[in-house]
This record gives sequence, C-alpha cells and structure tokens, in this order.
Amino acid sequence: MKREYQDAGGSGGGDMGSSKDKMMAAAGEQDEDVDELLAALGYKVRSSDMADVAQKLEQLEVAMGMGGAAAAADDGFVSHLATDTVHYNPADLSSWLESMLSELNAPPPPLPPAPPAPRLAPTSSAVKGGAAAGGGLFDLPPAVDSSSSTYSLKPIPSPPPAAAASADPSTDSAREPKRMRTGGGSTSSSSSSSSSLDGGRTRSSVVEAAPPPAANGSAVPVVVADTQEAGIRLVHALLACAEAVQQENFTAAEALVKQIPMLASSQGGAMRKVAAYFGEALARRVYRFRPAPDSSLLDAAFADLLHAHFYESCPYLKFAHFTANQAILEAFAGCRRVHVVDFGIKQGMQWPALLQALALRPGGPPSFRLTGVGPPQPDETDALQQVGWKLAQFAHTIRVDFQYRGLVAATLADLEPFMLQPDGEDTDDEPEVVAVNSVFELHRLLAQPGALEKVLGTVRAVRPRIVTVVEQEANHNSGTFLDRFTESLHYYSTMFDSLEGAGSGQSAADASPAAAAAGGTDQVMSEVYLGRQICNVVACEGAERTERHENLGQWRTRLGRAGFEPVHLGFNAYKQASTLLALFAGGDGYRVEEKDGCLTLGWHTRPLIATSAWRAAAP
Repeated sequence: MKREYQDAGGSGGGDMGSSKDKMMAAAGEQDEDVDELLAALGYKVRSSDMADVAQKLEQLEVAMGMGGAAAAADDGFVSHLATDTVHYNPADLSSWLESMLSELNAPPPPLPPAPPAPRLAPTSSAVKGGAAAGGGLFDLPPAVDSSSSTYSLKPIPSPPPAAAASADPSTDSAREPKRMRTGGGSTSSSSSSSSSLDGGRTRSSVVEAAPPPAANGSAVPVVVADTQEAGIRLVHALLACAEAVQQENFTAAEALVKQIPMLASSQGGAMRKVAAYFGEALARRVYRFRPAPDSSLLDAAFADLLHAHFYESCPYLKFAHFTANQAILEAFAGCRRVHVVDFGIKQGMQWPALLQALALRPGGPPSFRLTGVGPPQPDETDALQQVGWKLAQFAHTIRVDFQYRGLVAATLADLEPFMLQPDGEDTDDEPEVVAVNSVFELHRLLAQPGALEKVLGTVRAVRPRIVTVVEQEANHNSGTFLDRFTESLHYYSTMFDSLEGAGSGQSAADASPAAAAAGGTDQVMSEVYLGRQICNVVACEGAERTERHENLGQWRTRLGRAGFEPVHLGFNAYKQASTLLALFAGGDGYRVEEKDGCLTLGWHTRPLIATSAWRAAAP
C-alpha cells in the first residue's frame, strides 16, 4: 500500500513538474514574442499587436484633444478625468489603451451646478474668446443704450497669459449639451455666436447679452462710400485749382490737379467724364502743355468726323439747322432767285432739308445759289467742291435749279463783299434775295481784335434780307479765368448730362444691337467733340483760345452796334422745333423756349444753344 502510494505520489509529482515545465515554456514563448525595445521601457507589446497599438494611440490622441483643432480641453471634462477615472497599469500597453478609450468614449458624469452668474448691466456686454486660441476681450462702451439695435465693439489689449488661461475654454456640444458650441451659428436667448474676430486669430467666441445675429450667424461690416460728398470735394478741388491758376500759384495748382483723377474715379456717368476733361485741361495749363491747332490732314478729317457724330447723337445741330432753315424759308417766300451764304458749310448737312422745302413750295421752286465757306485743307484738296457735287446731285433729283460756289478762307475776316456777289449778274433779271447763315462760327472771331466788326460790315454790304445766327448760350469769354472756368464747368456738365440722357433713351427705344452700338459710338465721339472745346476754353489763351462763347444778350449788343435789328422767329419755328424734339429718341429732358423773339434749346431748365435772326436796320 505504501509503495502504491509512493508510486501514486511520484506519478503526481511528475505531472505537476510537467505542467510547470509547460507553463514556463509558454511564458518563454510569450516573452520571445514581446517587442524588445518597448519591453526595455517597461511596456509589454507583442510584435503582432504593433499596428493595433499604433492605431489605438492615434485614437487616444484625438479623443484627448491633443490635435490642432482642439488645443484646449474643457475644464469640467479635465476635472472628471482627474477625480473619477480609474488609472490602469500601463505595463500592458494594449490593454491600457483599450481601457482609456472606453473611458473617454463613455459619457462624463454631470458637472456640479455652476454658481449663479452675475446680472449684467443693461448697458454693457462682453465678448470672451478662447485663451488657447489667442482670443482677446471686447467690451461695449457703457454709453450704449440697451434699446438700440446697434452695438459697437471696441477692442482693448488682450489679458496676460495667466489670466487668459483661467478663462472658461469652449467645449464641443456633443460632449456638453448644456453649453453652446461657438462658431456654429446657434443662438439662445442670452448669447449668440461670433467668429473670425481680431483678424482671424480668435476662432470662436461667445457674445453675452448681445442682439440677435443675422441669418448667416455673423455680422457683416458694411462700408458706405458717400459719392455725393466725394462729388462735392471734386468740384471744390476743380475750383480751387482754377483759382490757384488765376493767382499763378502753380505749386498749389499742381498739388490740386493731382487729386482730381482720384476724386473723379469715385464718380460715375457724366460727372466723371466731364471732370476728367477739365482735369486734363487744367493739367495742360499748369504744365504749360497747350494743345496744338489742327494743322494736319488727319486732324482736319478727325474734326469733321467728330462734328458728324455730334450731329447724330444729340439734337443740338439738328435744332440749329431746322430753326435757321425755317427763318430763311419764310424770308424767301415769293422770291424767284435766292442766294444763301453759309459761313461754315462743313459737310453741307443743313441744306438738303431747305432744298426739299423749296421744291414743295406752291408755284415751283426758285433758282437756288449756295456759297459755302470753309477753311483750307492741309493736303490742298478741294473738299468744298466735293460737298457742292453731292448737293447738286440731290437738287437734280428733286428738280431744283442749283448753283454752287466754294470759298476757301482761313478766317471769315478774309472775306470781302465782292466775293459774295454773283458773277456777271444780269440787271434785267430779278435781283437775288440773300440770306447769310452762321452756325457756331461768329464766336471764333472774338479771338482776333476787330475781326467780328469787319465780318459784320461785309455782311451788311451784301444787303441780306435775313441773317441767321446760332451760338452757344454761355459766357466763356469773361475777363477773369476763374469766372470763365466756373461758367464752362456748369455749362459742359449740363451738356454731358444731356448726352447721357439721350444715349439711354436711344438704347431703350431701339432694340437693334447694331443701332445700339452705333449710338454708343456717336455718344463717345460727341464727348470727345465737347472735350476738345473744354480744352480750348481752359488751357488756351490769346489767339489760340477760339472757343469764346457769349450769351444771347451779349450778341444782341454786338449785332445792334453793327447796324442790325432782330427778326422775330415765328410761331411756326417754335412748333416745328418742338415736333423735332418729340421725334428724337431720349428727348424728354430737352426744352425749347422762346426768349425775346429767339429760340433756345436746353436740357431741363438750362438753355444751351440759341437761334436768332437779324436784318440790316434802316439807316
């Protein structure tokens, strides 16, 4: 029995030794699978679990808010980890990571009740930003009325780092539903979100006791540019520069003329364009860079082109031709032989309408002779003769006996009475009835002393039945530069306004793209046409300043002294001119007025051109 017991005991001891050997062998195998580098640091991680451990470490880093997107942890969450978390031995790194992740993913316990917040005064509010995000403190000025919906935030220096670190950091709404997530556009009865403050350094903040935000969750600053104030400053700069030029204070004028382009750029439409032309003219005068007269073939052709575009874009030249033709037509009533002397025939656009009206006259048309005066051409071509050929062809088609002669003269003062008389006139025939026509020509004679008086004497020697005169209704021939500049600024501002109005009316009335493009070209070229006049009025002096416009009262005085008396333009001329404007697209702003027997065309309340008729007074 004893032996058997011993055998049994020996056998059991062998089994226990065998089990122990197996356990040690397994442990050795396990130790062999552990990463040696981490094992030297006290962490047991099997080589097969390295990828899993690395993934768990990344998840733990994100969960603990170590990334750049959440640089600061919530204070309640940190205290929860410090007091209630069960800390495991991290020797087994994989198991420790699993326990930490499960702890972080679990919902935190409720925070202790916060102390009651102090009651905010109705006239103040604060904006608090996250300390770790570089936020600053913003206070409303105490003078703000709580009833007002406008709040003005005034920045003050950021608090020191220690004080900033003690500020309540923000938390994600997913972890703490009782706190509002800033920067997300949510609102409550006592707070609202605000973002991108302080130049973008503060990513989120809470506005306490602030007014409700806009629909997009953030207030958008609006900068309003007062174009009216800029326009007033522009006019003041132009007038101040003109005054400095008059006083010959070119240092101040140069400083002012440099401001005009910047101020003009803030304006739109006609004001910007007219200011640009006046600014250029002032700059030419300040820097003594006067425009050269049109002396080349290209300059002359360009001037004719601008004149044609001005005729098409606005009714001023049409009004001038129409009213003058009406006065001449009435003066030729019952005459069999008529003669018209045109002091500026240009392309001859005025005369086809008169020829057609004479052709329709009861009893048949009279014999019509036309003398056209024009400047010499730079290439010495006979441009006047080409105009005569075109008019002769037109007269032939409507069966009007037509004769034409062109007179080349550098200035109207070169004309003599014999040049305007018919060659070899038969005394047995009915004498010719003469009409002299001048459209925007007489004012140029004022640049030459005595030239106007000589021309009017020549006209009187021809014994015309009627003299028609069309001139700008303005006084650009004043003795002082500042007065001339001020008057021309008002005049051409109105002119440019009328071009803008006529251009918009044509665009609305005509749906054709080609016609709209042509109308836009006409307007641009007409602006250049007027801009050349502005440059001459402002930048030139002496004989070079030929745009010496005068008003109707001044012309009445000059013509009266030369022995002429006014002829009242009839009601038909007024009625026909009004009909012409009614047919003109965009003509709502134009006004025809009768003034002391003369007709004026203006834009709204400002007369711009005037037509008058005269005859030689009885001796």
